[in-house]
Amino acid sequence: MEDMVRGRVWKFSSNVDTDQIIPAEYLVTGDPKELAKHAFEKVRPNFVKNVRPGDIIVAEENFGCGSSREHAPRALIGCGIACVIAKSFARIFYRNSINIGLMLVECGVEADEGDELEVDYARGELTNLKSGKKFIFKKPPEFLLKLVESGGLVEYTKRRLVK
Repeated sequence: MEDMVRGRVWKFSSNVDTDQIIPAEYLVTGDPKELAKHAFEKVRPNFVKNVRPGDIIVAEENFGCGSSREHAPRALIGCGIACVIAKSFARIFYRNSINIGLMLVECGVEADEGDELEVDYARGELTNLKSGKKFIFKKPPEFLLKLVESGGLVEYTKRRLVK
């Protein structure tokens, strides 16, 4: 996994639930690319048309609340989201995301839709490139970075077993 990512901000509020991320009627597949076609379609219909690989979601509190489906972070991975930054995450969403390879950062950050952020995992520092403001977050442990870099827990385990 790269120690640093840079991407354009998609701003969300508090309590974004998994049904908003991927509506229940699309849970018939686990394919990230198929799920991505319907990400946020009921709450932000233009999201899928405009999201680009490397973009970053910035939210307030309790991102990923609701049901414990893994489909929600899979849809975000399928969209090419580099990471999700929020003041807090629903715990099951947090674990599901890390387990399938989506990086999450718990941090309150001042950013507007369309701003560009640089996230330095190794330093635990986030910079809004438009405003120049820096924000500090708890650096992820090395094993977690390796797990996400591998594509999640299953792929990480497969690689370790081969060794």
